[in-house]
Amino acid sequence: MNSIIQNFKKGFSTFDLKVIGIILMLIDHLHQMFVPFGAPNWLDWFGRPVATIFFFVSVVGFSHTHNKRKYMLRLYTSMVLMSLFTFSLEKIVHYDQVILTNNIFHDLFIGTIFMLAIDKLKDNQKPIKNSIIGISLFILPFATSIIIPLLTVIKVPIPILIGVTSFVPSIALTENNLMVLLIPLMYLFRDNLKIQCLLIALTALIYGGLQLAGLMQVNQWLMIFAAILIWFYNNKKGPGIKYFFYIFYPAHIGILYLISAFLYIHH
Repeated sequence: MNSIIQNFKKGFSTFDLKVIGIILMLIDHLHQMFVPFGAPNWLDWFGRPVATIFFFVSVVGFSHTHNKRKYMLRLYTSMVLMSLFTFSLEKIVHYDQVILTNNIFHDLFIGTIFMLAIDKLKDNQKPIKNSIIGISLFILPFATSIIIPLLTVIKVPIPILIGVTSFVPSIALTENNLMVLLIPLMYLFRDNLKIQCLLIALTALIYGGLQLAGLMQVNQWLMIFAAILIWFYNNKKGPGIKYFFYIFYPAHIGILYLISAFLYIHH
């Protein structure tokens, strides 16, 4: 208990937030993969703050990276590979009891598109050109959300549909839908931690209201706990684990999925 209190006093570094996010995410995915075996629904609660934590970390990362293009390329490559990986895994294993829609890289890459759009809109060197680029970038993930359903309606070949959904960033294909807009909002106020936490709290309040009105079943309002952790962010990087998450994320999902499939088949 004393160690927990001490951690709050000294604050959390970016590294600390990533580790907390990874642990909570693992618990959430244990629920996802083992629902066919009666995994309790309360395990899902641990996952509700996770996306918000990584949204915040991505804002910090994008704000401080020396090469934003490389940062975006890394996320885009991960987004594409993750999409192809889960699609291929489902086709090979044929385990229909668990559907793999996991691709937080998609959310984070779209977040970088929005953040780059803000940078362009604030760039006064070529105001007209940069404004056009900025507005276009912001519209892009919404425009592609219209195109993808049209491809389904006209019944394009599956390989083409998979290619488009894997390579094209779209709000409609994100894990968290419009909640991704928290990323550009937090980026706008990247120098004001209190406002960032307030934005998270207001979003949690909206989700709570939707659930009370019966319009939403998921306990997404629990994302409020991310604001509590982020409130104690100490503006320090901590140990570097830049590539660990890129490996751990697909690896743990694939391993848990295969274990669940094996147990179900041999149940």
